[in-house]
Amino acid sequence: MKKGDRQQSEPMRSGTLTPVSAAQPPRAQTETRARDRYGGQSPTRAKKRWEVFPGKNRFFCDGRLMTAPQSGMLPLTLGLILVTSGLFFIFDCPFLVENLTGCIPAIGAILLGFVVFTLFQTTFSDPGILPRATADEVVDVEKQIDNASSASCRSAPRTKEVLINQQVVKLKYCFTCKMFRPPRTSHCGLCDNCVERFDHHCPWVGNCVGKRNYRFFYAFITSLSFLTAFIFCSVATHLVLRTSDGKSLLAAVQESPGSAVELCVCFFSVWCILGLSGFHTYLLASNLTTNEDIKGTWSGKSGANVTNPYSHKNIFVNCASILCEPMPPSLINGRAPVRTQPVRTAAKNGTDAPKSRGKSLPSAPSGEGRPLPAAPPSSARKSSAKPDSALDAPPTRGSRSSGGLLPPDTARVRPAKTNSGKSRTRSPAPIPDLYASRRGRTEEA
Repeated sequence: MKKGDRQQSEPMRSGTLTPVSAAQPPRAQTETRARDRYGGQSPTRAKKRWEVFPGKNRFFCDGRLMTAPQSGMLPLTLGLILVTSGLFFIFDCPFLVENLTGCIPAIGAILLGFVVFTLFQTTFSDPGILPRATADEVVDVEKQIDNASSASCRSAPRTKEVLINQQVVKLKYCFTCKMFRPPRTSHCGLCDNCVERFDHHCPWVGNCVGKRNYRFFYAFITSLSFLTAFIFCSVATHLVLRTSDGKSLLAAVQESPGSAVELCVCFFSVWCILGLSGFHTYLLASNLTTNEDIKGTWSGKSGANVTNPYSHKNIFVNCASILCEPMPPSLINGRAPVRTQPVRTAAKNGTDAPKSRGKSLPSAPSGEGRPLPAAPPSSARKSSAKPDSALDAPPTRGSRSSGGLLPPDTARVRPAKTNSGKSRTRSPAPIPDLYASRRGRTEEA
């Protein structure tokens, strides 16, 4: 008998395994058995958390970088910055270096590098996403809600109240993440995640702005306002110097057409960027978020006498607590491996697969779907009170533990030797219906 035939004749172990063909090499057979043992996954290539992340975010570089599902206006933002700066270095810097100083292109390059760096940090970093509740945590929260509902004889509201600096703060329940949101946490509908200290979802950077990337976002808009103002002033100086020799402004623009484009772009964008930087400076000094300011959570717009419990009553302390605090670790830990339990499939008759490591007997096709034999009599029950090793062993021909109920055809199948000296496994005979005659007698009676 060939090696492949001997492998196919081996009895199937617990669970549903993939049959191994003789055409596969030994290494492929080992990998197939390993995948079957680990639930269809290879033990050498375990999935990571970013691969099974429930949110809508996109990951890059094996989970090291993440961003929103839609890039939004990020290409436009990056394009405007690079194009405007490129025109500045091409048309304005040579003239300013020749007539003023050589520090102008160096300052512009430093500002441009810092702007691009903070933009990428804001776009491709974790904003402070909270992982969703596990199955055990969901059950625990649902039990608490059910107990509160039964105590009040009505459905309990999905809110909790906590006290922060003598101020009552309500925690709302997130039906998507299945948890009560921590203070200052909100669910982003675009990214489908709860973000800690959620500020807003910025389409210009293509990501949410939260606890972990707010400092990068503030540094980006502040440095971008400085870069825009610097380019605007440099272009205006360039055109003024060209018109100082008696030339008209139109002639100066014709000599340097890129300066006119830069002047228009910087003129319309500098006011928006400066206004955005000023607004976030106010939020930073007050220790507020954009979400809280728009909703008027601590401004008293709702009519309640409330104050901001997160403010330290000092502008410098508020700024330092947000910009200079240690960077909290990412809670999603996208590069960590996912630990999965081995998948155990049920047998055809509805019972669980045996846990014994020994070889299990192949079941006869004709015996499927039949009722199990009745409980043995008292004499057999006494003999069944043996150690587990005796119970696990299958009954053999003429064994006492069978109590005479099992036919001899269900005994252990022993390999028969062939002429070539190799063992060959014989398939067991079909199990006869033991209770056919008994059922016939009962129907006749």
